[in-house]
Amino acid sequence: MILEKYKFNYFFNLNINKAIIIFLHGFMGNINEFDEAIKLLAEDFSYLILDLPGHGETEVVGGDEYYVMETTAQAIINLLDELKIDKCHLIGYSMGGRLGLYLTLNFPERFIKVVLESASPGLATKAERLERVRRDAQIARKLSRSIIQTDFAAFLSNWYNQPIFGYIKNHPEYDRMVESRLQNNPHELDKSLRFMGTGCQPSLWEKLQLNTIPMLLLVGEYDQKFISINTEMAKICDFFQIKIISNTGHNIHFENTLTFVENIKSFLFAAI
Repeated sequence: MILEKYKFNYFFNLNINKAIIIFLHGFMGNINEFDEAIKLLAEDFSYLILDLPGHGETEVVGGDEYYVMETTAQAIINLLDELKIDKCHLIGYSMGGRLGLYLTLNFPERFIKVVLESASPGLATKAERLERVRRDAQIARKLSRSIIQTDFAAFLSNWYNQPIFGYIKNHPEYDRMVESRLQNNPHELDKSLRFMGTGCQPSLWEKLQLNTIPMLLLVGEYDQKFISINTEMAKICDFFQIKIISNTGHNIHFENTLTFVENIKSFLFAAI
């Protein structure tokens, strides 16, 4: 479906009379990011999954400004309109969680409850944002130089050595996850990182206190950086509740799908 400057690759499964969840994947993910979780949720919910700009088979047919958070968020709202989805739940992981938080704070009338997995409101100060932009530009250059798949595979191996990912490389399905990541185009990922990375996005810290949508903040036990960020978020707004998931790092839904789904069900089914 072409909307404005986007040709979205998406799949909408409508389960009559069941609430809809939109899933937003993380950086280097794709439409299949939440497949295992969706298998456990599909009986109770309708769902919308898509490739975000710079990922999978979604095409940006405009300029670089169409990779940024503000235009991407508006495009997703346009997609919801096109599919006649008035209100839905939202689940976002990492980059998709940052985008999900932006959507919720700017279009609160469209969302019922929101689950943010290993997400953040961005960086609070201009100095922090500039430093992050500089670092992300270095990473983006490495991606752009991934001419052959072995280069990209080496990049991914290095990426998952980051402390936030804990012991993800020990997971029995780690190689399968990497294979899925390799389906992306490194040059498109380069654009996503440079234009929707944490340093580029608008800081959402000052808007958190205005939030009125119930949000569950999920963070992994081994992801100390995001435990700290999400603990601060929960102090700012009473509509946030934080849950630390044992024996996981940044990618909770991959490392412990069952616990991830149990937390989602209990949160979404709880009375508001």
